[in-house]
Amino acid sequence: MVKALIVDDEFNVRDVIRHLGQWETYGITILLEAKNGHVAKSLIEKERPEIIFTDVKMPGMGGIELIEWLDSISYPGKVIFITGYNDYSYMRKAIQHSSFDYLLKPIEYEAFNHTLEKSVQAWKDDFEHAEVLEDVKKLRRNQLATAICLGDRSDSISLAEFLPESEGYKLTLLSFYQMHNPDLYIQKLSDELTDRKLGNAFSLQTDLNLCLVITIRNQWLSVEEWISQEFDIPVRLVTEEQVETLSDIRTSFQALQKKLEEQNFRSIHRLDEIDAARRMEDIVSYVDMYYMEDLSLEKLSNVFFLSREHISRKYKQETGMTLSKYITELRISQAKSWLKQKDKSIYSISTMLGYQDEIYFSKLFKKVVGMTPFEFRNKNDHHESKGVT
Repeated sequence: MVKALIVDDEFNVRDVIRHLGQWETYGITILLEAKNGHVAKSLIEKERPEIIFTDVKMPGMGGIELIEWLDSISYPGKVIFITGYNDYSYMRKAIQHSSFDYLLKPIEYEAFNHTLEKSVQAWKDDFEHAEVLEDVKKLRRNQLATAICLGDRSDSISLAEFLPESEGYKLTLLSFYQMHNPDLYIQKLSDELTDRKLGNAFSLQTDLNLCLVITIRNQWLSVEEWISQEFDIPVRLVTEEQVETLSDIRTSFQALQKKLEEQNFRSIHRLDEIDAARRMEDIVSYVDMYYMEDLSLEKLSNVFFLSREHISRKYKQETGMTLSKYITELRISQAKSWLKQKDKSIYSISTMLGYQDEIYFSKLFKKVVGMTPFEFRNKNDHHESKGVT
């Protein structure tokens, strides 16, 4: 009898996950739900579920605090985070506390059930199955590289386990187009580099569209030629001068990031053949999904392989609004919905919408709506008490 627990403060998200999973197929006989970390903690202590799916951002006790507690008691269950694309700071904590895996919203059927199957199998045989071992090893490898690049770990030499010996290394950053799934390509590149003893490729856990490639001295040109022949999707790449030791990885990675942000990259398989109108639809859909995250024209430019000026001009043509106004409209609309539900404080609403300053959020809300969030909630309560809808 295997139990699974779904932790999310949104009922509709829990409902989607409940109907998405092939629970019985993978041996899940009891499905539990919790609306926040506090409720989940009580359920875990009582029911001891083997598999836990948890959101990151929740009022009260969120997913990070929950996994920190689970880690402190050495909980044997497998924890899978469900998170938004840009939850960078949160994913650092997830890596540090050894989450089994994580899924990105919007949740896809195949990806969800693949992760469900892996987590159940991992729990059953305690990582003895070779395929599961390889998946876990790959995840840990990527987590290690990410932590080193972010400065969360200083033991860069630990990456030597995944690299051939060399008197020096060259670092290259690959950036993939947002609407493509680069995981298979990154794994294919990793396998090729490992087989030829040329280096390795690491999928960065803070941005799944970025790949850090570390190759041995004077071998990058042959690797780039292989990528040009084997990859059939657009790739941007920036390269850094060779580093003498692995301890230079973080500094070199920061230089690569800066080059990418400054649009100082080369391209393999440009996106010229993709219809521009469809790409703008992709951008609008992306903003509709991640409007509560830290979005900017620069970030969209890097993600969608279009210039900031082009996105700014076309976005207004597509929506009738500037990007900043469009995001504000979406956030205020969501704020109104949450204010009517009454179970979230104004502070928690402002935080979940991406505003760290409650006062700023209240001023912005008043500017758009004509009243403060507090006045809006009171007015809504007053109408309901009179039977007005």
